[in-house]
Amino acid sequence: MPHSIDREYAERAIPQYERAVEKAGGESVRIPLDQTPAEVMKIIELCDGVLLPGSKADVDPAKFSATRSPHTAAADPQRDAVDELLLRDAYNRHKPILGICYGLQSLNVYRAGSLIQHIPDFLPQDLRARVDHEAGKKVAVAHAVEIESNSRLAEIVEGANKDSDRNGALAPDGSKFVVPVNSSHHQSADTIGEGLRISARCPDDRIIEAVEGTAPDHFVLAVQWHPERSVDDDEPSRAIFRALIEAAAK
Repeated sequence: MPHSIDREYAERAIPQYERAVEKAGGESVRIPLDQTPAEVMKIIELCDGVLLPGSKADVDPAKFSATRSPHTAAADPQRDAVDELLLRDAYNRHKPILGICYGLQSLNVYRAGSLIQHIPDFLPQDLRARVDHEAGKKVAVAHAVEIESNSRLAEIVEGANKDSDRNGALAPDGSKFVVPVNSSHHQSADTIGEGLRISARCPDDRIIEAVEGTAPDHFVLAVQWHPERSVDDDEPSRAIFRALIEAAAK
């Protein structure tokens, strides 16, 4: 579940993720945030993959040894505890992982990485107005992302675009694949965690937009945007969920 404190928000947010998983051929299983670790592990052990959804919380900056920014939202310790159980199990048993928005940040901190706590405070003045990373769900396309050509994400997105030319294009130098995305975040990855690498950035301000695992035999992918919102009309979004389900099936 996305959040343990604001239950109304969590119940409103989770169906989009469930629908995207089911549209890709998977069976979604809700992991509650209000049970004991032993009870949660009984559910986790039956699952073949992990999806870490977005959240209105922010990761506690103490987890990456940083002073709290005044813009940092309250942490959600119950969500963090369940994320850690999910990630520990997934890494131990090589279950595929897909992180979305907060899920990327949670994954990166779990792997000993750090976060930019408020993007406008991090960027130089001349870059702050170029991209609205907090555009929100009403804005279908907030900005573009450039995907590294040798990444797992590039394989997923380029494969999805073989039959469609309206959801992505090659960068002018041909080295990266560019796709339009939505955006609803004020934080992003900074130092990348162990066993992860950067697979996409926003070309306008270089903010990290996707990370993935470096182990070729373990599917680990996290994106800063919300592909679950655009599965009805965006082939790369559908492909991201299909890749998770295919990895889980294996």
